[in-house]
Amino acid sequence: MSVGFEKLAGPGTSESGAGERAGPGTLYLVATPIGNLEDVTARAVRTLREVDLVAAEDTRRTGRLLRHLGIVRPLRSYYDAVEKERAPALVRELLAGKSIALVSDAGTPGIADPGYRLVAAAIAAGIRVVPIPGPSAITAFLPVSGLATDRFAFEGFLPARAAERRRRLAALAAEPRTLVFYEAGRRLVATLTDMAAALGPRRAAIGRELTKLHEEIVRGDLVTLAAGAASLIVKGEMVVAVAGAPDADAAAVPATPAGTTREELADEIRCRRAAGTSVRDVAQQLARERGLGRREVYRLALALERQSG
Repeated sequence: MSVGFEKLAGPGTSESGAGERAGPGTLYLVATPIGNLEDVTARAVRTLREVDLVAAEDTRRTGRLLRHLGIVRPLRSYYDAVEKERAPALVRELLAGKSIALVSDAGTPGIADPGYRLVAAAIAAGIRVVPIPGPSAITAFLPVSGLATDRFAFEGFLPARAAERRRRLAALAAEPRTLVFYEAGRRLVATLTDMAAALGPRRAAIGRELTKLHEEIVRGDLVTLAAGAASLIVKGEMVVAVAGAPDADAAAVPATPAGTTREELADEIRCRRAAGTSVRDVAQQLARERGLGRREVYRLALALERQSG
């Protein structure tokens, strides 16, 4: 049985290149490595090799990547400060039949990086926009953060000014989804301190040097992480993930007389569920061991089940 599929999107493969194609060219959003160069995909390499032009957030950085891959292509700078000015010119080149690859310094273009204006203008002009998927700091980090991944809210960079940052965090305090942020290393201590003040001792994780030799993922609660952040090596940018606001059922579970916090109890529930113990048995065991009401533990276990999908 034969099944028809659309041809894989990518530039033409003829030696004569894009110039022979009639009509508008194509805009390719090409994901590039966030650290480890082995993460570049074969499709990204082929696309970069065959387009007429590469629009890059930093031509020096992209130039090094292209040299590593043995690719020689014209480069055009395209970064935040010039995006509004240069998007129309790139659209004109696309309409003239050129194929263009848009890349950021690392990861997927348009995700907290330049690209939105060019993509919107290209779509408005009837130009085909094709994703060439690959590395992304968000999708690399979130699954290993230890936090819920079924629903999350990406907030990009928080405001650099303290007052604006605190207002934004206050507005997010009731958000039940896992929160994901990018942050500059030089602001990490201030940001974690503000997060702890606004969100409390929620579970959180910090990812730095992702996919690189010195990759590090630090997990804990926001208060503890804020207190220890000054000792971290915080060069460049990093990803911070924070547990969402607890739902009403989970928030209703008190600390135990022995001082066990709700988060510690939640961690123990997760461990026992991962070992295959049923929700009902987990509730009975923990209520008996820690002097808690079985119904309260059962409600928390059910809330955690819903959170994890």
